Amino acid sequence: MIQARLAAKKAAVLERVVITGMGAVSPNGIGREAFWAATRQGQSGVRRIDPLLPADLNVRIGGFAANFDPLRHMEERDLAHVGRVVPLALAAAGEAIADAGFEPERFSLAQRRDWGVVLGSGGGALAFVEEQFSTYFSGHERRCSVYTIPSATPGTLASEISMRFGLRGCSHLISTGCTSSTDALGYARLAIATGRLGHALAGGADAPLAPLIIRAFALMKILTTSWSQQPEKASRPFSADRDGFVLGEGAWMFVLESLANARARGARIYAEIAGYGSTCEAYHRVRLEESGEEPARAMQLALAEAGIEPQRLDYVNLHGTSTVLNDRIETRALKLALGRQAYRVPASALKSLIGHPQGASGAAGVAASLLAMRDGWLPPTLNLETPDPECDLDYVPVHGRAQAVGHALCNCIGFGSKNSALVLSQLAAA
Repeated sequence: MIQARLAAKKAAVLERVVITGMGAVSPNGIGREAFWAATRQGQSGVRRIDPLLPADLNVRIGGFAANFDPLRHMEERDLAHVGRVVPLALAAAGEAIADAGFEPERFSLAQRRDWGVVLGSGGGALAFVEEQFSTYFSGHERRCSVYTIPSATPGTLASEISMRFGLRGCSHLISTGCTSSTDALGYARLAIATGRLGHALAGGADAPLAPLIIRAFALMKILTTSWSQQPEKASRPFSADRDGFVLGEGAWMFVLESLANARARGARIYAEIAGYGSTCEAYHRVRLEESGEEPARAMQLALAEAGIEPQRLDYVNLHGTSTVLNDRIETRALKLALGRQAYRVPASALKSLIGHPQGASGAAGVAASLLAMRDGWLPPTLNLETPDPECDLDYVPVHGRAQAVGHALCNCIGFGSKNSALVLSQLAAA
């Protein structure tokens, strides 16, 4: 199947790639529709997470999926050998496959070989590694998992999805910091467009809410410590009084396939992934370069590949971490990328509602954008009562609003000077 498709593509244009299934496990809702209902209504999933943290840590909150039950997705004996990120990813992947109308248990061998997994994760099972070290160094060596090494290996996270659903195409994990899942979607799109895959499960998952991980972020002074008694107010992108982000978790997964295949089987199509762009400032491990030129260029590359002029954009989903540096420079980058249109197009920051799920950020933004397209409703930027004067765009403050979305730009900015963006486009009726 793959060989025939590759041969046919040698003299042909690239396939257009669409999203036909979606699944979500979010701090503000378990399942796609619960996530979206909370998001469009501006309901936060940021909460106190005291049981997860040592008493001396001044950070007490996180974007935590409190209602998620791992036992619904894995046996208890297996959960002891993997990190929390695994059941999160499996839950979102399973929902996406079902949403697209597929039943993997009925797949033939040829079909299994035609499906790949391309997952983005910033930390993978890093929290599991922390737990295993803690167990060992507290004198309980015999309690350590026999699968510590394979489960700690980042790429095994993608393999867990492949094994669960019997998918025998490529099984890759992209780890590029906060841009990980944006890049995973970009790479999965390319694999389908060039005929190397027929279908892909792609998206992002991260579960970094562990004591040492949070302590390490706190040492960098990039987590807010100001809102422990009002956690829903803690994530404040573009606000004048923002002082850091809220660490979060979650998984958002998608089924990708060619437009031709989706139409042939009569699938419901959320949108086309029309463009992807990625750059690196080559500047610093953590800090952003002030000019905003490379984030702007990533957005421009995505728009150019999509063939979309800035004035045709209806919505931008921003990275919007709630750090002083990110929000100011991302605002500057959007102005460079879109010119005067930056002041006209509404843009919002999902992290105000869920915290910062690290490498899953891009996938979370894509999910919100697709559902905004479906329902004609822009999600809000929560807690934006007093904007920073240097952040002077329309961030859809506090309350969402009704608006049709035909073309959306999803932006991500990551550690290591990385920048990536995707353009999503609704299709005209066939």
